Amino acid sequence: MAFTEMRKLSPVIVVDEIEPCLPFWTDRLGFTKTAEVPEGDKLGFVILARDGVEIMYQSRASVANDIPVLAKRFADPSTAFFVEVGDVTTIEIEMRGVETVVPRRKTFYGMDELGVREPAGHLVIFAQPVGAER
Repeated sequence: MAFTEMRKLSPVIVVDEIEPCLPFWTDRLGFTKTAEVPEGDKLGFVILARDGVEIMYQSRASVANDIPVLAKRFADPSTAFFVEVGDVTTIEIEMRGVETVVPRRKTFYGMDELGVREPAGHLVIFAQPVGAER
């Protein structure tokens, strides 16, 4: 069997409201909004990008309007994100005031990591290989 080339994977986080989530990515982490789609007087969809990393948010209202059969599947935050970074110490500083879920630790699989909860309730783990230079 032949497989086609995989070029990109971009998670879509389904949330009640997109707007409260934006500063977590843009102000704290330097992501840029590259696309947005309104849903009434709020955002229904947004794409955020930085350094080749892309993340998308879609509101539950937008999902219900776009693909109604999926609306019930996205009721609770149940996704975790693992983001490898160049310097976890800088991330630790940028995340001051954000709820820490996984205190900074060194793991058995060789990562120095920190896990926080983004505004919609999803876990985001930032990790750097132990001993990696900045």
